Amino acid sequence: MKILTIPTKPFDDQRPGTSGLRKKVSVFKSENYLQNFVQSLFNALGTENVKGKVLAIGGDGRYYNREAIQIIAKMAIAAGFGRLMIAKGGIISTPAMSCVIRKYKTFGGIILSASHNPGGENGDFGIKYNNESGAPAPLRITEAIFAESKKITSYNIADIEDIDIDTTSVFKLGNTEIQVFDGVDDYVELMKELFDFEALRALFASGFTMRYDALHAVTGPYAKRIFENELGAKEGTVVNGTPLPDFGGGHPDPNLTYAKGLVDVMFSQNAPDFGAASDGDGDRNMILGNNAYVNPSDSLAIITANYNCVKGYKQGLSGVARSMPTSAAVDKVADKMGLKCYETPTGWKFFGNLMDAGLVTFCGEESFGTGSNHIREKDGIWAILFWLSILAARKKSVTEVQAEHWQTFGRNYYSRYDYEGVESEKAAMLMSNLEEKLPSLIGKKFGGFIVKEADNFSYKDSVDSSVSEKQGIRIIFSDTSRIIFRLSGTGTSGATIRIYFEKYESDKNKLSLNPQEALSELVNIACEVSDIKAITGMEKPSVIT
Repeated sequence: MKILTIPTKPFDDQRPGTSGLRKKVSVFKSENYLQNFVQSLFNALGTENVKGKVLAIGGDGRYYNREAIQIIAKMAIAAGFGRLMIAKGGIISTPAMSCVIRKYKTFGGIILSASHNPGGENGDFGIKYNNESGAPAPLRITEAIFAESKKITSYNIADIEDIDIDTTSVFKLGNTEIQVFDGVDDYVELMKELFDFEALRALFASGFTMRYDALHAVTGPYAKRIFENELGAKEGTVVNGTPLPDFGGGHPDPNLTYAKGLVDVMFSQNAPDFGAASDGDGDRNMILGNNAYVNPSDSLAIITANYNCVKGYKQGLSGVARSMPTSAAVDKVADKMGLKCYETPTGWKFFGNLMDAGLVTFCGEESFGTGSNHIREKDGIWAILFWLSILAARKKSVTEVQAEHWQTFGRNYYSRYDYEGVESEKAAMLMSNLEEKLPSLIGKKFGGFIVKEADNFSYKDSVDSSVSEKQGIRIIFSDTSRIIFRLSGTGTSGATIRIYFEKYESDKNKLSLNPQEALSELVNIACEVSDIKAITGMEKPSVIT
């Protein structure tokens, strides 16, 4: 087998973030762009360290996924990996990849996904590396990749025909063993270890109805196998279940805006008992009931409060964690249960450190991500199975479970406003102006709200002592209400400004307000202090959740 060394030049935009490197498909397809990043990754891991090791490869099936896998596999062979585990058809969910890495103790895994971003020829593409724990690469690795990308002069690739990735098989190419495996099997096996499938089959046999929208993304095969085949949900429970390179022209983001088809069904006269959706790579989830919506912050709190409804967690929890912008609903539960609750920056790698240290069992983000220490990624199907287990054990509806939770713990009214596609310079100016104002805001009165604290969130990791600064501007009021401003790094065009609103209510007679009504005064305050309309020119947010 001939190994080619191809001359190349560095790109100046290959710094991976917490979710890896995301760009437009056209960028990844440009000459040597993907190759440079992959070679930089191998160089960062250590060219001698990877020899003979096992590497898992797969993606969410979006446009360019198959071509990219061929390039990566050939470069991994050239790098001297001893075995490549390639998902059949190149398709595997991000949670399932974390499962595979952990189960087979691979050196790591390369995941091709831009998560909830649109796909297709004119859409987005992404690549990230997960380490041996199944977690996204830590900062030291992503920074090393970036450093290598700035000095790369060549990449190595095996001069071979494309590999057959459509048939499960094991074969040799040179000194590298190739294993093409079913990306669903190991994940389903893990779910059976955690959840009582017999009890869930009984739930569906009782006449319980469900609608799951896979949004033509990666979870379709997982959902059909689990919900319809294993649990006996009626055929057709899973809709849009065939993964497509362009996600059927939709936006695979499970929220009230982009999963409108599901929302319309669940808020119709003859709605099913339960509804759910996941995103492009399967790590996010949206939970709905018959004419009911569960915001992700409440979902984490309710899952924590009902942990003993699931056999895999009856031994108890070690702790819980949430990202800083996520509401403090889970804090209320943790306090009552005597659990430590950690507040981290946004990014699953921070949870990974806590889980590896045995400090937390459950964790979640307000951006529709929930998970546990069974893997090191958020996990959409897991969260949905957890909710089904709660409903089966408690024999109540989503609405009843949620209402009883608020009666017990109070309600954290919560909403997020996304201003998408903002010019990067304008977004940076808004955040800079806000930060300059912070000292002058402390003690200031806005109607019935008095500012108690105002800062840019900084986090010292309790495991590795690393410090992450400027993780989001916080305005905290004397009644614990909060307004938070962050720039999101998940998009590929312009910047997204995210504003989060939270107000806690303990009065049991005020728990059924419309969230936008309950938060309206905070919204007005945020617009006033940030000048967002004047700076961005946008009269309203692109998405409200």
